[in-house]
Amino acid sequence: MARPKSEDKRIALLQAATVAIAQAGISASTASIARSAGVAEGTLFRYFATKDDLLNALYIWLKHDLGSIILQQVDFEAASPKQQLNSVWDNYIDWEITHPLANACMRHLAVSGKITQETEQQVANMFPELDRLCESRIRPIFREPPLRAFGDGLFLALAETTIDFAIREPQRAPVFKETGFETMWRALTNADNPA
Repeated sequence: MARPKSEDKRIALLQAATVAIAQAGISASTASIARSAGVAEGTLFRYFATKDDLLNALYIWLKHDLGSIILQQVDFEAASPKQQLNSVWDNYIDWEITHPLANACMRHLAVSGKITQETEQQVANMFPELDRLCESRIRPIFREPPLRAFGDGLFLALAETTIDFAIREPQRAPVFKETGFETMWRALTNADNPA
């Protein structure tokens, strides 16, 4: 009879994988991940049948953490769409600054070719209120599949620039966040339509 799985061990494995992949990319070994989590490699495979399963579970786990933080204190009832998106932007920038290993790990996972369409769909379905907000505000041109990835790329480039400057000059971080948001708002959204 198999021993019951522990949520604490699962979280320890995901945390260890975050650090390992942030530092070594997806070539990080399952043995080193298990060792860092304080378990045997065989235990890792009790929780995740394959390394690809681990990578997909890790991607979901990190995206869920990011999404939960992004939506904190966003007033979907009283605030204007611009205020809502500004809160999302600020929370996103703050999470990226305070979670550099998770940020690096997600970037490795995003370009790894290991994240399945099912995982991407599960992530896309996690926070429907965020999707609705973005869909209602984004310029129609960026809603079309050929340019959607381009719009995402523009958002990430603006966010990364904001993060880089905020890390270099923490005392000016609020100015960089505000300027980055205004640039993103004008570039990607229906800024002339306040509804």
